[in-house]
Amino acid sequence: MTRRPWRVDYVRRAERDMRRLDPPVLRRVFAALDRLAADDPSVDVLKLRGQETWRLRVGDWRILFERDEAIQVISVMRVLPRGRAYDR
Repeated sequence: MTRRPWRVDYVRRAERDMRRLDPPVLRRVFAALDRLAADDPSVDVLKLRGQETWRLRVGDWRILFERDEAIQVISVMRVLPRGRAYDR
């Protein structure tokens, strides 16, 4: 049985973050999210301690997201440079 890919949703703040990215970085972010949605084991994902938030590393950028296993939805919360990603 093949698994269906996850759906990726973006909160408004993440959309705003992504509009500010340079085109090459934006392409890498979308490529990483595509791999994440397809359950590619090569993506660098880590659950943040004490939170329901996960992070996806894309070079010096961090994609912060939450995922709902029941309905297979990834909600992208923020896309930030590494130095600002954990200042929440």
